[in-house]
Amino acid sequence: MRVLVASTNGSGHFSPLVPFIDACAARGDDVLVAAPPKLEPLLAARKQPYHIGGEPPQAELVPLMMRVLGLPADEGVSLMTREVFGRLCITAMLPTLEELCREWRPDLVLHETYELASVVAAERHGVPHAQVAVSVAQFAESTDELLRPALDSYGTGIAERLRVSPYLTRLPASLDPSPYAVTRRYHQPPAPNALPDWWHGREEPLVYVTLGTEVGGIPNASALYRAVLASVSGLPARVLLTTGPFTDVSDIGAIPRNVRVEKWVPQADVLGGASLVLCHGGSGTVHGALASGVPLVCLPLFADQPTNARLVTEAGAALTVTADGPGQEAAGFGPDGVAGIRSAVELVLKNPSYRAGAERLAAEMCDTPTAGELLDSLGTCPAPGPR
Repeated sequence: MRVLVASTNGSGHFSPLVPFIDACAARGDDVLVAAPPKLEPLLAARKQPYHIGGEPPQAELVPLMMRVLGLPADEGVSLMTREVFGRLCITAMLPTLEELCREWRPDLVLHETYELASVVAAERHGVPHAQVAVSVAQFAESTDELLRPALDSYGTGIAERLRVSPYLTRLPASLDPSPYAVTRRYHQPPAPNALPDWWHGREEPLVYVTLGTEVGGIPNASALYRAVLASVSGLPARVLLTTGPFTDVSDIGAIPRNVRVEKWVPQADVLGGASLVLCHGGSGTVHGALASGVPLVCLPLFADQPTNARLVTEAGAALTVTADGPGQEAAGFGPDGVAGIRSAVELVLKNPSYRAGAERLAAEMCDTPTAGELLDSLGTCPAPGPR
Protein backbone atom coordinates (compact mmCIF):
# COMPACT_ATOMS: atom_id res chain seq x y z
CA MET A 1 0.00 0.00 0.00
CA ARG A 2 1.13 3.54 -0.73
CA VAL A 3 0.53 5.91 2.18
CA LEU A 4 0.89 9.67 1.88
CA VAL A 5 1.37 11.26 5.31
CA ALA A 6 0.84 15.01 5.72
CA SER A 7 1.64 17.38 8.57
CA THR A 8 1.71 21.08 9.34
CA ASN A 9 4.56 22.73 11.28
CA GLY A 10 5.45 21.72 14.81
CA SER A 11 6.58 18.53 16.47
CA GLY A 12 3.28 18.37 18.36
CA HIS A 13 1.50 17.99 15.02
CA PHE A 14 3.99 15.58 13.48
CA SER A 15 4.63 13.31 16.49
CA PRO A 16 1.20 11.58 16.51
CA LEU A 17 1.87 10.51 12.91
CA VAL A 18 5.19 8.86 13.72
CA PRO A 19 3.81 5.53 15.06
CA PHE A 20 1.88 5.08 11.81
CA ILE A 21 4.87 6.02 9.65
CA ASP A 22 7.01 3.50 11.52
CA ALA A 23 4.33 0.81 11.37
CA CYS A 24 3.85 1.32 7.62
CA ALA A 25 7.59 1.04 7.08
CA ALA A 26 7.79 -2.09 9.24
CA ARG A 27 5.19 -3.91 7.19
CA GLY A 28 6.73 -2.89 3.86
CA ASP A 29 4.37 -0.14 2.71
CA ASP A 30 5.64 2.72 0.57
CA VAL A 31 5.48 5.85 2.71
CA LEU A 32 5.92 9.44 1.57
CA VAL A 33 5.74 12.33 4.05
CA ALA A 34 4.68 15.81 2.91
CA ALA A 35 5.31 18.78 5.17
CA PRO A 36 6.24 22.48 5.22
CA PRO A 37 9.91 23.61 5.17
CA LYS A 38 10.24 24.03 8.94
CA LEU A 39 9.83 20.28 9.43
CA GLU A 40 12.65 19.38 7.03
CA PRO A 41 15.39 19.02 9.70
CA LEU A 42 13.21 16.56 11.59
CA LEU A 43 12.29 14.62 8.43
CA ALA A 44 15.87 14.54 7.22
CA ALA A 45 16.87 12.67 10.38
CA ARG A 46 14.42 9.88 9.55
CA LYS A 47 14.59 7.12 6.93
CA GLN A 48 11.35 7.76 5.06
CA PRO A 49 11.24 9.71 1.79
CA TYR A 50 9.69 13.14 2.15
CA HIS A 51 8.55 16.02 0.02
CA ILE A 52 8.70 19.63 1.18
CA GLY A 53 5.81 21.86 0.19
CA GLY A 54 5.14 25.56 0.53
CA GLU A 55 4.70 27.74 3.57
CA PRO A 56 2.64 30.88 4.23
CA PRO A 57 4.42 34.14 3.44
CA GLN A 58 6.15 35.42 6.57
CA ALA A 59 5.03 38.98 5.88
CA GLU A 60 1.46 37.82 6.40
CA LEU A 61 1.97 35.02 8.92
CA VAL A 62 4.08 36.84 11.52
CA PRO A 63 1.69 39.76 12.13
CA LEU A 64 -1.20 37.33 12.24
CA MET A 65 0.51 35.16 14.85
CA MET A 66 1.27 38.23 16.96
CA ARG A 67 -2.44 39.05 16.91
CA VAL A 68 -3.28 35.47 17.92
CA LEU A 69 -0.90 35.57 20.88
CA GLY A 70 -2.33 38.88 22.10
CA LEU A 71 -5.93 37.67 22.21
CA PRO A 72 -7.83 35.81 24.93
CA ALA A 73 -7.60 32.05 24.37
CA ASP A 74 -10.96 31.49 22.62
CA GLU A 75 -10.49 34.42 20.23
CA GLY A 76 -6.94 33.35 19.50
CA VAL A 77 -8.06 29.82 18.65
CA SER A 78 -10.74 31.14 16.31
CA LEU A 79 -8.35 33.41 14.44
CA MET A 80 -5.61 30.77 14.26
CA THR A 81 -8.00 28.11 12.99
CA ARG A 82 -9.68 30.22 10.33
CA GLU A 83 -6.76 32.24 9.04
CA VAL A 84 -3.68 30.06 9.59
CA PHE A 85 -4.87 26.45 9.23
CA GLY A 86 -7.98 27.17 7.17
CA ARG A 87 -6.54 29.70 4.74
CA LEU A 88 -2.77 30.20 4.70
CA CYS A 89 -1.66 26.60 5.26
CA ILE A 90 -4.07 25.10 2.73
CA THR A 91 -3.04 27.65 0.12
CA ALA A 92 0.65 27.02 0.72
CA MET A 93 0.60 23.20 0.68
CA LEU A 94 -2.17 22.43 -1.82
CA PRO A 95 -0.09 22.56 -5.04
CA THR A 96 2.39 20.03 -3.64
CA LEU A 97 -0.28 17.68 -2.31
CA GLU A 98 -2.32 17.86 -5.50
CA GLU A 99 0.79 16.90 -7.47
CA LEU A 100 1.58 13.99 -5.14
CA CYS A 101 -1.97 12.64 -5.28
CA ARG A 102 -1.98 12.93 -9.07
CA GLU A 103 1.52 11.62 -9.81
CA TRP A 104 2.38 9.32 -6.88
CA ARG A 105 -1.19 7.95 -6.60
CA PRO A 106 -1.41 6.98 -2.91
CA ASP A 107 -3.87 4.38 -1.67
CA LEU A 108 -4.41 6.31 1.56
CA VAL A 109 -3.83 9.84 2.80
CA LEU A 110 -3.08 9.99 6.52
CA HIS A 111 -3.03 13.53 7.90
CA GLU A 112 -2.95 15.20 11.29
CA THR A 113 -6.11 17.09 12.19
CA TYR A 114 -5.01 20.55 11.02
CA GLU A 115 -3.22 19.61 7.79
CA LEU A 116 -6.14 20.11 5.44
CA ALA A 117 -4.59 20.65 2.02
CA SER A 118 -4.12 16.87 1.88
CA VAL A 119 -7.85 16.39 2.46
CA VAL A 120 -8.72 18.71 -0.43
CA ALA A 121 -6.21 16.94 -2.69
CA ALA A 122 -7.45 13.49 -1.63
CA GLU A 123 -11.05 14.46 -2.33
CA ARG A 124 -10.19 15.81 -5.75
CA HIS A 125 -8.33 12.62 -6.72
CA GLY A 126 -10.63 10.05 -5.11
CA VAL A 127 -8.17 8.89 -2.45
CA PRO A 128 -9.43 7.65 0.96
CA HIS A 129 -8.22 9.74 3.90
CA ALA A 130 -8.05 9.43 7.67
CA GLN A 131 -7.12 11.98 10.31
CA VAL A 132 -4.80 11.48 13.28
CA ALA A 133 -5.81 13.57 16.28
CA VAL A 134 -3.39 16.10 17.71
CA SER A 135 -5.77 17.33 20.41
CA VAL A 136 -8.74 16.15 22.42
CA ALA A 137 -11.87 15.47 20.38
CA GLN A 138 -13.85 18.16 22.19
CA PHE A 139 -11.38 20.78 21.00
CA ALA A 140 -11.24 19.38 17.46
CA GLU A 141 -15.03 19.47 17.23
CA SER A 142 -15.05 23.11 18.33
CA THR A 143 -12.82 24.03 15.39
CA ASP A 144 -14.72 22.00 12.78
CA GLU A 145 -17.26 24.74 12.08
CA LEU A 146 -14.51 27.34 11.88
CA LEU A 147 -12.86 25.30 9.13
CA ARG A 148 -16.02 24.46 7.21
CA PRO A 149 -16.16 27.61 5.00
CA ALA A 150 -12.53 27.24 3.96
CA LEU A 151 -12.85 23.54 3.13
CA ASP A 152 -16.14 23.82 1.29
CA SER A 153 -14.75 26.65 -0.84
CA TYR A 154 -12.65 23.93 -2.50
CA GLY A 155 -15.62 21.62 -3.09
CA THR A 156 -19.11 21.19 -1.70
CA GLY A 157 -19.31 18.70 1.17
CA ILE A 158 -15.58 18.32 1.84
CA ALA A 159 -15.97 19.46 5.45
CA GLU A 160 -18.69 16.90 6.12
CA ARG A 161 -16.72 14.08 4.49
CA LEU A 162 -13.73 15.02 6.63
CA ARG A 163 -15.94 14.73 9.71
CA VAL A 164 -17.08 11.20 8.81
CA SER A 165 -13.60 9.98 7.86
CA PRO A 166 -11.76 7.74 10.36
CA TYR A 167 -10.63 9.71 13.42
CA LEU A 168 -7.60 8.11 15.07
CA THR A 169 -6.71 9.15 18.61
CA ARG A 170 -4.22 8.08 21.28
CA LEU A 171 -6.38 9.33 24.16
CA PRO A 172 -8.65 7.05 26.22
CA ALA A 173 -12.44 7.20 25.95
CA SER A 174 -13.01 8.01 29.62
CA LEU A 175 -10.88 11.15 29.31
CA ASP A 176 -11.73 12.06 25.73
CA PRO A 177 -15.18 10.94 24.53
CA SER A 178 -15.45 11.44 20.80
CA PRO A 179 -18.31 12.85 18.70
CA TYR A 180 -16.83 11.33 15.54
CA ALA A 181 -18.71 8.30 14.29
CA VAL A 182 -15.63 6.42 13.08
CA THR A 183 -13.34 6.86 16.08
CA ARG A 184 -10.52 4.36 16.46
CA ARG A 185 -8.15 4.46 19.41
CA TYR A 186 -4.57 3.25 19.44
CA HIS A 187 -1.48 3.40 21.60
CA GLN A 188 2.26 3.24 21.21
CA PRO A 189 4.01 1.48 24.11
CA PRO A 190 6.59 3.79 25.74
CA ALA A 191 10.17 2.64 25.24
CA PRO A 192 12.31 4.78 27.56
CA ASN A 193 16.07 4.78 27.79
CA ALA A 194 17.97 5.79 30.91
CA LEU A 195 18.73 9.47 31.44
CA PRO A 196 22.28 10.67 32.06
CA ASP A 197 23.09 10.99 35.76
CA TRP A 198 22.91 14.77 35.82
CA TRP A 199 22.23 14.76 39.58
CA HIS A 200 25.23 12.64 40.60
CA GLY A 201 23.40 9.75 42.18
CA ARG A 202 20.67 11.71 43.97
CA GLU A 203 17.38 9.86 44.24
CA GLU A 204 14.77 12.52 45.00
CA PRO A 205 11.61 12.52 42.85
CA LEU A 206 12.16 13.65 39.27
CA VAL A 207 10.02 16.61 38.16
CA TYR A 208 9.94 17.19 34.42
CA VAL A 209 9.25 20.81 33.41
CA THR A 210 8.37 21.63 29.82
CA LEU A 211 6.41 24.39 28.13
CA GLY A 212 6.71 22.79 24.71
CA THR A 213 8.84 23.77 21.74
CA GLU A 214 6.95 26.90 20.67
CA VAL A 215 6.65 28.92 23.90
CA GLY A 216 10.17 30.30 23.55
CA GLY A 217 8.98 32.31 20.57
CA ILE A 218 6.13 34.14 22.33
CA PRO A 219 6.32 37.48 24.14
CA ASN A 220 7.14 37.26 27.85
CA ALA A 221 8.54 33.73 27.51
CA SER A 222 11.58 34.46 29.67
CA ALA A 223 9.43 35.83 32.49
CA LEU A 224 7.26 32.73 32.32
CA TYR A 225 10.28 30.43 32.58
CA ARG A 226 11.61 32.45 35.52
CA ALA A 227 8.30 32.07 37.36
CA VAL A 228 8.25 28.31 36.76
CA LEU A 229 11.84 27.93 37.96
CA ALA A 230 11.10 30.03 41.05
CA SER A 231 8.27 27.65 41.90
CA VAL A 232 10.58 24.60 41.96
CA SER A 233 13.68 26.27 43.39
CA GLY A 234 14.85 24.42 46.50
CA LEU A 235 12.16 21.75 46.10
CA PRO A 236 13.37 18.37 47.43
CA ALA A 237 13.37 17.00 43.89
CA ARG A 238 15.53 16.63 40.82
CA VAL A 239 14.14 19.00 38.18
CA LEU A 240 14.72 18.72 34.43
CA LEU A 241 13.65 21.71 32.31
CA THR A 242 13.59 21.41 28.52
CA THR A 243 13.20 24.70 26.66
CA GLY A 244 12.97 23.84 22.97
CA PRO A 245 15.01 25.49 20.22
CA PHE A 246 13.66 29.05 20.45
CA THR A 247 14.60 29.93 24.03
CA ASP A 248 17.81 31.73 24.90
CA VAL A 249 18.62 30.21 28.28
CA SER A 250 20.76 33.22 29.20
CA ASP A 251 17.60 35.35 29.20
CA ILE A 252 16.03 33.23 31.93
CA GLY A 253 18.51 34.25 34.59
CA ALA A 254 19.88 32.21 37.47
CA ILE A 255 19.14 28.49 37.36
CA PRO A 256 18.35 26.87 40.74
CA ARG A 257 20.86 24.26 41.89
CA ASN A 258 18.35 21.42 41.73
CA VAL A 259 17.47 22.18 38.09
CA ARG A 260 19.09 20.79 34.94
CA VAL A 261 18.33 22.71 31.72
CA GLU A 262 18.47 21.09 28.28
CA LYS A 263 17.16 22.21 24.90
CA TRP A 264 15.64 18.79 24.22
CA VAL A 265 15.56 15.33 25.74
CA PRO A 266 13.52 12.39 24.35
CA GLN A 267 10.23 12.67 26.20
CA ALA A 268 9.88 8.93 26.74
CA ASP A 269 13.28 8.82 28.46
CA VAL A 270 12.27 11.49 30.98
CA LEU A 271 8.80 10.10 31.62
CA GLY A 272 10.17 6.63 32.27
CA GLY A 273 11.44 7.82 35.66
CA ALA A 274 9.42 10.98 36.34
CA SER A 275 7.23 11.50 39.39
CA LEU A 276 5.47 14.57 38.00
CA VAL A 277 5.22 16.67 34.85
CA LEU A 278 4.89 20.45 35.17
CA CYS A 279 3.78 21.69 31.77
CA HIS A 280 1.62 23.98 29.66
CA GLY A 281 -0.99 21.30 28.98
CA GLY A 282 -0.05 20.71 25.35
CA SER A 283 -1.57 17.58 23.84
CA GLY A 284 1.73 15.81 23.19
CA THR A 285 3.01 16.33 26.71
CA VAL A 286 -0.29 15.40 28.33
CA HIS A 287 -0.54 12.25 26.24
CA GLY A 288 3.05 11.24 26.97
CA ALA A 289 2.63 11.74 30.70
CA LEU A 290 -0.59 9.77 30.85
CA ALA A 291 0.77 6.96 28.67
CA SER A 292 3.55 6.59 31.26
CA GLY A 293 1.21 6.89 34.24
CA VAL A 294 2.74 10.18 35.40
CA PRO A 295 0.52 12.89 36.99
CA LEU A 296 0.69 16.53 35.94
CA VAL A 297 0.48 20.13 37.04
CA CYS A 298 -0.79 22.17 34.08
CA LEU A 299 -0.24 25.87 33.38
CA PRO A 300 -2.44 26.34 30.27
CA LEU A 301 -1.64 29.32 28.03
CA PHE A 302 -3.39 29.06 24.63
CA ALA A 303 -4.80 26.83 21.87
CA ASP A 304 -6.12 23.49 23.20
CA GLN A 305 -4.17 23.72 26.46
CA PRO A 306 -7.04 25.01 28.67
CA THR A 307 -9.30 22.20 27.45
CA ASN A 308 -6.61 19.55 27.95
CA ALA A 309 -5.83 20.82 31.45
CA ARG A 310 -9.47 20.85 32.47
CA LEU A 311 -10.12 17.30 31.27
CA VAL A 312 -7.04 15.74 32.86
CA THR A 313 -7.75 17.62 36.11
CA GLU A 314 -11.36 16.42 36.13
CA ALA A 315 -10.02 12.90 35.62
CA GLY A 316 -8.06 13.15 38.87
CA ALA A 317 -4.63 12.90 37.22
CA ALA A 318 -3.58 16.56 37.46
CA LEU A 319 -3.98 19.98 39.02
CA THR A 320 -4.32 23.19 37.00
CA VAL A 321 -2.89 26.61 37.86
CA THR A 322 -3.97 29.53 35.68
CA ALA A 323 -1.85 32.50 34.65
CA ASP A 324 -2.36 36.00 36.04
CA GLY A 325 -2.44 37.79 32.69
CA PRO A 326 -5.76 38.49 30.90
CA GLY A 327 -4.46 37.53 27.43
CA GLN A 328 -1.96 35.16 25.93
CA GLU A 329 0.68 37.81 25.26
CA ALA A 330 0.49 38.96 28.90
CA ALA A 331 0.30 35.47 30.33
CA GLY A 332 2.55 35.20 33.34
CA PHE A 333 2.67 34.40 37.01
CA GLY A 334 3.24 36.94 39.77
CA PRO A 335 4.23 36.03 43.34
CA ASP A 336 0.83 34.53 44.11
CA GLY A 337 0.97 32.49 40.92
CA VAL A 338 4.44 31.17 41.72
CA ALA A 339 3.25 30.13 45.16
CA GLY A 340 0.24 28.45 43.57
CA ILE A 341 2.43 26.43 41.22
CA ARG A 342 4.65 25.29 44.07
CA SER A 343 1.68 24.30 46.23
CA ALA A 344 0.22 22.29 43.35
CA VAL A 345 3.53 20.53 42.69
CA GLU A 346 3.94 19.67 46.37
CA LEU A 347 0.38 18.37 46.63
CA VAL A 348 0.63 16.14 43.53
CA LEU A 349 3.96 14.72 44.73
CA LYS A 350 2.55 14.06 48.20
CA ASN A 351 -0.92 12.72 47.36
CA PRO A 352 -0.82 9.29 45.68
CA SER A 353 -4.32 9.72 44.24
CA TYR A 354 -2.94 11.75 41.32
CA ARG A 355 -0.48 9.03 40.39
CA ALA A 356 -3.30 6.49 40.69
CA GLY A 357 -5.47 8.58 38.35
CA ALA A 358 -2.70 8.76 35.76
CA GLU A 359 -1.98 5.04 36.03
CA ARG A 360 -5.66 4.23 35.55
CA LEU A 361 -5.69 6.20 32.31
CA ALA A 362 -2.43 4.56 31.22
CA ALA A 363 -3.97 1.12 31.70
CA GLU A 364 -7.00 2.14 29.64
CA MET A 365 -4.76 3.41 26.86
CA CYS A 366 -2.79 0.17 26.82
CA ASP A 367 -6.00 -1.75 26.28
CA THR A 368 -6.23 -0.51 22.67
CA PRO A 369 -4.51 -1.69 19.47
CA THR A 370 -1.06 -0.42 18.63
CA ALA A 371 -0.75 1.84 15.61
CA GLY A 372 0.56 -1.14 13.64
CA GLU A 373 -2.43 -3.30 14.59
CA LEU A 374 -4.78 -0.50 13.60
CA LEU A 375 -3.21 -0.04 10.18
CA ASP A 376 -4.82 -3.13 8.66
CA SER A 377 -8.28 -1.63 8.98
CA LEU A 378 -7.21 1.67 7.43
CA GLY A 379 -6.85 -0.03 4.07
CA THR A 380 -10.63 -0.34 4.03
CA CYS A 381 -11.32 3.40 4.54
CA PRO A 382 -14.31 4.51 2.43
CA ALA A 383 -13.41 6.49 -0.66
CA PRO A 384 -14.45 10.14 -0.82
CA GLY A 385 -17.94 10.93 -2.03
CA PRO A 386 -18.84 12.64 -5.31
CA ARG A 387 -17.07 15.93 -5.87
